[in-house]
Amino acid sequence: DLMLAGTQQSVELKLALDQEQQKSKKLEESMKRLDEEMKRTDELLYQMIPKQVADRLRAGENAITTCEMFDSVSILFSDVVTFTEICSRITPMQVVSMLNGMYSIFDRLSEENKVYKVETIGDAYMVVSGAPQRETDHAERVCKMALDMVDAITTLHDPSTGKHLEVRIGVHTGTVVAGVVGLKMPRYCLFGDTVNIASKMESTSESMKIHISQPTKDLLPSSYHATPCSKMRIKEAENVHPQNFATTHMFYYLLQVNFYYNTHSYYYVLVFH
Repeated sequence: DLMLAGTQQSVELKLALDQEQQKSKKLEESMKRLDEEMKRTDELLYQMIPKQVADRLRAGENAITTCEMFDSVSILFSDVVTFTEICSRITPMQVVSMLNGMYSIFDRLSEENKVYKVETIGDAYMVVSGAPQRETDHAERVCKMALDMVDAITTLHDPSTGKHLEVRIGVHTGTVVAGVVGLKMPRYCLFGDTVNIASKMESTSESMKIHISQPTKDLLPSSYHATPCSKMRIKEAENVHPQNFATTHMFYYLLQVNFYYNTHSYYYVLVFH
């Protein structure tokens, strides 16, 4: 009887040990899956909000405290030339595929040039350098990004014609306020006249050219070459504070434009060595 009791206890102990080992293994697998999910969540969060800002929020900091003034940043806007016409000639699936291909390339270029992608709206693409990480070479980074974009877009084609897509790009340098806005879908946003002017630089640019302002040009090294624009003008810019214009109801030729109180010229970047 003692031997049978001992054997039975041994079997029960082994069974209990096996069960604990299985529980431990399942727990390890669950922890591993949780860690993977956390990493995916972080990746998604960092796509919406810069890492350094997101880490502050995760540490319990209030979103309003992430708002900062940046004295000097460079902002780039781009869009596809005749995008609406192209969309009218192709299927919705082709539109999505075309934009996905373009954004995938631009996202890679933004990582290579270490600039931050702020947002995409339709065919429009916006990046910034100098915020949230303050950089002294932000103008060069953004202009290098712009040159890479013009070069890369030639590898993508209009499905209806077979011709390569074309973009126009605008860049401006100045002061912005930046911070996280929104609760359900928080985003890192930029505010200020610099944003509006950069957008106008893009809308008044020409196909496959990079329209940059004097403040941007002044920060570029000598290896970048630019030429003053001619036969172009910037229309009245909506939502721009009057202090950034000599007058708010004038048209300006880009060769010599009174866009600010001080006279500035606007340039196309031509070549990068």
